[in-house]
Amino acid sequence: MNSYEDDDIANEVDLVVSAYPVQDDGLDDELLAADQTSQQYQEVLIPDVVKNFIVFFHRNVLENNVHELHSIYEHSFNKLTEKFYAKESWPEPEAIAPLVNDDQVFLTLYRELYYRHIYSRLAPTIEHRFHSYENYCDLFNYILNSEGPVPLELPNQWLWDIIDEFIYQFQSFCNYRNRIKNKTDEELAFLRDNSQIWSCYSVLNVLYSLIQKSRITEQLLVSKNGGDMQEAAGEYGSRPLYKMLGYFSIVGLLRVHCLLGDFTLALKMMDNIELNKKQALFARVTACHVTTYYYVGFAYMMMRRYADAIKAFSHILTFINRTKQYHTRSYQHDQINKKGDQMYALLAMCVTLCPTRLDENIHSQLREKYAEQSNRLIKPDEALQVFEELFLFACPKFISPNGPNLDDPEVMNLTPFDPVQHYTKIFLAEVRHSILLPTLRSYLKLYTTMGNAKLASFLEIDPEQLRTLLMMSKIRSRQIKWVEGTLLEGEYQGTSDLDFCMKEDMIHIAESKVGRRYGDWFLRNINKFQDILGGLELSAKA
Repeated sequence: MNSYEDDDIANEVDLVVSAYPVQDDGLDDELLAADQTSQQYQEVLIPDVVKNFIVFFHRNVLENNVHELHSIYEHSFNKLTEKFYAKESWPEPEAIAPLVNDDQVFLTLYRELYYRHIYSRLAPTIEHRFHSYENYCDLFNYILNSEGPVPLELPNQWLWDIIDEFIYQFQSFCNYRNRIKNKTDEELAFLRDNSQIWSCYSVLNVLYSLIQKSRITEQLLVSKNGGDMQEAAGEYGSRPLYKMLGYFSIVGLLRVHCLLGDFTLALKMMDNIELNKKQALFARVTACHVTTYYYVGFAYMMMRRYADAIKAFSHILTFINRTKQYHTRSYQHDQINKKGDQMYALLAMCVTLCPTRLDENIHSQLREKYAEQSNRLIKPDEALQVFEELFLFACPKFISPNGPNLDDPEVMNLTPFDPVQHYTKIFLAEVRHSILLPTLRSYLKLYTTMGNAKLASFLEIDPEQLRTLLMMSKIRSRQIKWVEGTLLEGEYQGTSDLDFCMKEDMIHIAESKVGRRYGDWFLRNINKFQDILGGLELSAKA
């Protein structure tokens, strides 16, 4: 993460450009034109164009034609969805089974898409949630417990989406399970009798098993030390399917541990992934790239390492800005934009807690999106409410690993535990101590020396409270910052452009090393500012 340099981002941009070549939509046009008269088809029938698509899809899965599958998955499937199934589910797997010779592997993959479509476009029932979990179990059992590596190859985007959707449905079920007051007796009985469905243990077990089977940790360690990943790949890890599922499972565990509130373990999962490495595997799939930096940045923020969080958010937001013209071609365009808006909100909070000079483009976007909130964040009487609003908008939807005890007769009368509110309170407890620091900082920047009593009167607090506030400011101005090594490593460094000391009843203020560095930069570029301001004469005292 040191160097979120322009050439690193440029390499990541190149990966995105290559992932979105100009598509030949001839297949899509042919499929859609194959049955123009079927637009008024009866509900019980499958349009011929969809039948042709299923047969074509099945053939390419059998042939492991990854290039064609990428086009089918990213484009054809979504075009047919918009045309025929925008407001209803795709045909039942049993209905299309005769078209694919009852191929169970293909039907398992089809069910994965079928249930995902229900989650994204419709409202899943409890039966949908259970059957989707069973289908994921079938898919991962096939991949992990077959004799030898399975003869299956899928596009990286689909492999990422399988892991991503698996975690999303787990997260969705946990939140659904905790909302017990509006459930029927049948639903409660169903949940009580199937307590292992979507259990935290089973989800973690799948992700860790994929990592172990693929030997991806060993592969990344070899690569980190300058070796060839194939040396440690083994029989399974040498196959792209296992390698990428294992790799995406690491990012998945980063996400799951953040959802569970274990931010240290979340970053620990990334020990062997180098974020600043050119051509990193996560950069091959834009959604994975964005997810990685979002959860790394969020984990840093919750650990009060605001400088590192700002670096992570700034890096990925720069990447999103440079590649936004390619996102419009992706079916995940809206998700990427929403995640970007969330990261700008997180960035606004981090910059308030740890004032930092941002990239000009990022700063401009931040002001455009959150100018009003940014101004309110530094006002003591409004800040806490704005912090809460931004945090609730931008934080992940935390989960509780254990659901309510449905065997307890009083469970319906108990207030369910809300993990989102729990972590919001934890964050606001930290923020509450820092509410006055922006105001304190604004006064200190105006003076080189100042009386303790005078500053206390400005802030409308007691001199003793001011001493506490100054000590807190001193402590908060030093943070652990990543320099090298794993994401959890770092060195204590100053993050403020101001420094001060107290002698008797006087406060002596000076620029810190950070501030002097910015001042030197300003003096070196003063001529540019003169040109920009139309020749306005500027002067600076030595």
